[in-house]
Amino acid sequence: MKLNAKPRPVAKLPAEAQATDNLRDFILSGSVAPGARLTEEALAEQMGIARSTLRTALNRLCSEGIVHKIPYCGWKIPELSAVDVWELWTLRGALEGLAARLLVERADKAVLQRLQTAFAALQLACNKGKLRAICDSDLALHRCMVEATGHTRLLAQYQLVEQQVRLFITACNAFELESGEDILLQHQPIMQAILKGNGTLAEHEARKHNELEGKKLANWLKA
Repeated sequence: MKLNAKPRPVAKLPAEAQATDNLRDFILSGSVAPGARLTEEALAEQMGIARSTLRTALNRLCSEGIVHKIPYCGWKIPELSAVDVWELWTLRGALEGLAARLLVERADKAVLQRLQTAFAALQLACNKGKLRAICDSDLALHRCMVEATGHTRLLAQYQLVEQQVRLFITACNAFELESGEDILLQHQPIMQAILKGNGTLAEHEARKHNELEGKKLANWLKA
């Protein structure tokens, strides 16, 4: 596999953890196309690490669902299927819908301020129209909502699929991005419901957001 971009060399931190973080960021940046094969020898050389360290990082990312291991063949960046998208939008909708409702029930001024700051960051990214920044801010806003609930078990479940959610967000945004305003408009009803203190509506809007975007992407993949 020929790589145009390169993952960052590993700094003097615990090698396996740093390699995992660098490689995750490299993959989620969109530098490697879905379906592309990853060559251990090339990656290890580019990152300046041993192949055993790289293999540990790849196994970690495999457990997160953002790399697939192919027996006797190596590693591959997953391609989202319509079934993958269905599973992700239904699961993500349930988790983020619950988070939106609980957030309203627990929200105080400090929580709402953090949420508004995260939304402002998404707004800024959308105004600039850079896909990578939009996806980063998009995920950060939803993570902020989940964290703000104070529900540790909900957060733990969200973190299990968070990197796959990132792939889903990137695919949705790349598929339909005509302007950053499109992405911003998708999130405004959720924010408005939360700021109005309507937990039931906030949950509904969070679930609807995932369903609408998930179905559009799934239908496109089926075509």
